[in-house]
Amino acid sequence: MYPRGHSLKDLVRTSPFLNPPPKATPDSLALLGLRRDHFIPITLQDDGAAVTNTRFGSFPHQALLDLPWGTQVRAINVNASRSKKSKKQGGGKKRKRADDDDGDGNLREDDAGGEDGEGEDGHELASSGFVHLLPPTPETWTISLPHRTQVVYTPDYSYVLQRLRVRPGDTIIEAGAGSGSFTHASARAVFSGYPSQQASAKELENVENGIAGGDALPKKKKRKFGKVYSFEFHEPRVQVLRDEVKEHGLEEIVTVTHRDVYEDGFCIDEEVDGQPQPRANAIFLDLPAPWLALKHLTRSPPTSSQIRSSANSPMPVTESDKPFRTPLSPTKPVHICTFSPCIEQVTRTVSMLRQLGWIEIEMVELLHKRIDVKRERVGLQEEGLRGGNPMPKSVDEALGRLREQELRTRGFYERQKAKAEGKEDDDADAGAEAMEKELVKVEDGTGDAEGIESLLSKQQRMESNQSKAQERKIWKEGKLVHRTESELKTHTSYLTFATLPREWTEEDEKRVARKWPVKKQGGVENGDGGKRGRKGRGKEEAKLPEGGEDD
Repeated sequence: MYPRGHSLKDLVRTSPFLNPPPKATPDSLALLGLRRDHFIPITLQDDGAAVTNTRFGSFPHQALLDLPWGTQVRAINVNASRSKKSKKQGGGKKRKRADDDDGDGNLREDDAGGEDGEGEDGHELASSGFVHLLPPTPETWTISLPHRTQVVYTPDYSYVLQRLRVRPGDTIIEAGAGSGSFTHASARAVFSGYPSQQASAKELENVENGIAGGDALPKKKKRKFGKVYSFEFHEPRVQVLRDEVKEHGLEEIVTVTHRDVYEDGFCIDEEVDGQPQPRANAIFLDLPAPWLALKHLTRSPPTSSQIRSSANSPMPVTESDKPFRTPLSPTKPVHICTFSPCIEQVTRTVSMLRQLGWIEIEMVELLHKRIDVKRERVGLQEEGLRGGNPMPKSVDEALGRLREQELRTRGFYERQKAKAEGKEDDDADAGAEAMEKELVKVEDGTGDAEGIESLLSKQQRMESNQSKAQERKIWKEGKLVHRTESELKTHTSYLTFATLPREWTEEDEKRVARKWPVKKQGGVENGDGGKRGRKGRGKEEAKLPEGGEDD
């Protein structure tokens, strides 16, 4: 479809939140996953000096580039890698002794970071830990974003978007953008393409078909692009959010406006196809007093009594001289949600919604609790293994451990007695011989493997369990259990939902009547006025007796 060497990605900048590339690229946003609820956002730089330090070690950006998303990345010993690089660049020349070198010119052991081999790219790996390289999503961004205000978390905004019936191509109004958590989630929900991408595709198609600039191919059905109109009162937060939206490649989908929506409403100086914007069909208000903004969310000018009721003032209210403009879609029902922490706010909001003609009003409270599901492995064979409980799982194992401790205690006192009598060396040699004989018996299959455990130290038992674990299918062992969190971890809030039906005028009624005519029969209108309805009635009337309809 496109000329050789061209693609839409070359012409339009895509967002990593919506169309992440298969691998990490320079100047792109990435997340380092330390735990399932701890992520560090970074902008990858193709620079040898760029390093991100975490509790699990250091991670140079050059080691993260061109890796597939989801890769587990080991920490790198940055000091050792830089020293090795400087040696190669020195060309064998004698270099000055650094502060972190010992007398022989080697790195000190504490600066080596616990070296544990060498990576494929020549970096010296450290044993301090690892992270996962992940692409940005609204869910992970909500966890890792810098908090400028209270954040709408994933359990809340996922339920809100579902109740608002947001689909690709819709237009949504957000008031109270704050830290931008809901902004990123709603941008993904309404995303149906980039407007500039469609224009670029049309130009390329015209070039490919040899059409001149004035000509064009036959028009296709126009795609409706989703849009998010975000409003915020605090100007510094607006500027930071605009920078984030631009950096994340969402500037074609999200429009951030600095405004007091209580006084100035939601209409903006922008037109699409000659129609004022926004023509929203979904609204989310995260405001301290959402009822003050509701007078702007109607299709007809509110009365002075409604304005006075929203302001909760008995004084007369002067009406604005500006012509009334509605930000709502005239052809679709509009769904709204308000996010309020206090029940008093909900009461005043519901009262105002009823006065302005909203219906299906409902208040919901969300309580979120995490459920952890895992396998619980119990037994002495779990000693030294991660994720296991090294406690006796049966009476036999408990008795065996008691006998082992009794033998060790007896051996201790015998050694103390031999030491007092001057026979320590002879007893030590005899004990070593007995240990060696028992090990030979176990290897031949004639000895007691459980009995030999009592002769091993704790470190030897742990090493033995770790070697045996390599042959076990640990992921299938143990009892499958689940545990719930003891506390509810969510933002305390009440979600108020309502629906504003589309306007229905006399012209709409006449248009529908022309499209689906209603046939009158016996002075009574019959809804089945179409062709199929008339045929159905003819068959039914033919079956009736001559006397008329059945009683």
